[in-house]
Amino acid sequence: MGQTPKPATGATGVPALEVNHVSHSYGKRKALDDVSFVVETGSFSVLLGLNGAGKSTLFSLITRLYATRHGTIRIFGHDVTRDSGEALRRLGVVFQARTLDPDLSVLQNITYHAALHGIGPHEAKRRSEDVLAQVSLADRMADRVRNLSGGQMRRVEIARALLHRPPILLLDEPTVGLDVKARADIVAHVRGLVENQGIGVLWTTHLIDEIAMTDDVIILHKGVVLANGPAAEIIATSGAADMRLAFAKLTGTELD
Repeated sequence: MGQTPKPATGATGVPALEVNHVSHSYGKRKALDDVSFVVETGSFSVLLGLNGAGKSTLFSLITRLYATRHGTIRIFGHDVTRDSGEALRRLGVVFQARTLDPDLSVLQNITYHAALHGIGPHEAKRRSEDVLAQVSLADRMADRVRNLSGGQMRRVEIARALLHRPPILLLDEPTVGLDVKARADIVAHVRGLVENQGIGVLWTTHLIDEIAMTDDVIILHKGVVLANGPAAEIIATSGAADMRLAFAKLTGTELD
């Protein structure tokens, strides 16, 4: 096994991700309303909200699937609109919907992604072996994706997202549809990336049990940020006993 690849370095002292006064509408319906927050390098930040809160819309704006019309989004200081190449080069993405080709092997899926990033065949194979070893799937490299479990498929997507060594990783509801053990394994693996490689992570979810008290949490509800800060601080400020009750007090609704 090769050495664990280090993420690409971002500018010293510059946040991994800055979302500043971002709003977005679909016709007359406002999906995001003046959203602002920061994800620091080497931190695990959670974007917490119910379905329809605006999480996926924000995710699409950060990744440039949608154009940002109101506000700015910067990745290590690079504006995703004006300097999208430099911004997105530093970003790894795991989408909520599965994006692997089930008829290709694990290795073929990853090396195809490498080609899109301009990584040559020899280097692509070396990096693929490294990232698959990180997610404990080196022995499944030749298997077709359709023969993997849901949790294994998600781990392949995480490995693929890390192939170009980004210093920030975005994951949109990455544990949806997985069983309890697979969910716990994915969360633990991504937390390990933060601890061992210093990657910044933005993890979107509606599941309270995926949050640790040391996480930075952004509570998004109906397109508005209602709270933003360390989980323990949000709980204390709301006067609630735990994050589930804090969320309920802030939003008037309950999470799963």
